[in-house]
Amino acid sequence: MKFSKKLLAVLLSVLLVAAVFAGCSGKTDNGDDSSKVKIGFICLHDENSTYDLNFINGAKAACEELGVEYVLKTNIPEGSECYDAAADCVDQGCNIVFADSFGHEDFMIQAAKEFPEVQFCHATGTKAHTENLANYHNAFASIYEGRYLAGVAAGLKLNEMKEAGDLNGDVPKMGYVGAYTYAEVISGYTSFYLGAKSVCPDVVMDVQFTGSWYDETAEKEAATALIEGGADLISQHADSMGAPTACETRGVPDVSYNGSTVDACPTTFIVSSRIDWAPYFKYIIGQVADGQAIDTDWTGTIDTASVVLTEVNEQAAAEGTQAKLDEVKAQLKAGEVHVFDTANFTVGGETLTSYQADVDTDEAFTPDTEVVADGYFHESEFRSAPYFDVRIDGITLLNEQF
Repeated sequence: MKFSKKLLAVLLSVLLVAAVFAGCSGKTDNGDDSSKVKIGFICLHDENSTYDLNFINGAKAACEELGVEYVLKTNIPEGSECYDAAADCVDQGCNIVFADSFGHEDFMIQAAKEFPEVQFCHATGTKAHTENLANYHNAFASIYEGRYLAGVAAGLKLNEMKEAGDLNGDVPKMGYVGAYTYAEVISGYTSFYLGAKSVCPDVVMDVQFTGSWYDETAEKEAATALIEGGADLISQHADSMGAPTACETRGVPDVSYNGSTVDACPTTFIVSSRIDWAPYFKYIIGQVADGQAIDTDWTGTIDTASVVLTEVNEQAAAEGTQAKLDEVKAQLKAGEVHVFDTANFTVGGETLTSYQADVDTDEAFTPDTEVVADGYFHESEFRSAPYFDVRIDGITLLNEQF
């Protein structure tokens, strides 16, 4: 009898452990079996790039939570190497392949046409809704809302500096390090500026482009030039630590992107916005596991936990920053605030009442879609990737060759 009780106890323990593991892996949120999914990730750079690290972290988090096997390919250029990497993922048994950079798109489409049984997903791309391939999909997020919130934090810091008499000039001035003059970058720096302007009305901003998504030397030099040009605060849409470290060296407040830089820049880092890609990865894994179609264009939002901010660094931020961010975030979620409200900016001194955007991208970048309605520019509603490319007043572009 004693032996039987011990044996029963052991069996119950084994069953309990098995049940726990069954509940924490191999199932999506909908209870679908994710064991039949294998996903390949193609990244332009590696963990040294804040942009790619953000994707890698999201990929690992989603796959580990769902118990999904994955293949990770890093430092894949925006050329035929992307197609080769995608084909190799297919050869390794992946039934989903994801790539993270704009220039990967044509090569992902090539692979999608060759391997119709595999789902190909791509971040920042523009062609899924015009290619009409059942197995090719674009994804992005309303990160302009995250950048707007980060801009609010920047504006509050400028107000604090203005009150303390710490500005370099007569009006608050921000500097912004941008990679290219793409709509994605224009949308980003404009939303950041408008967030700052919402709390610091007299702010102006200079933008310096580098011509590269990841060039630590160029980004550091650009940030340094902006600081020497009188910028009181720096932000960026480029992928290295160049700008944040330049700010820490010079003691200039910094709003970074794609993750906290507080460890390297404890006295200057304020906050960072980023896209959390884990919700999208969990979504596409669940769709494939359940045999369901993936959205042609998927746009993550604050509500889907795709647009997030890091913790505010109280050592560098203005007092009351977190409370103000919570307030504005709630307004964005409720639709009470629109980032590109046309009442809050001008173009050549005039209010923007109509705008034809290039949504269905062609080689000539022909405008094709009216995107101003109800008093605001409707970003990322007609496709997931940004198409806001309006040059608004208050922002000076120092170089436009990129």
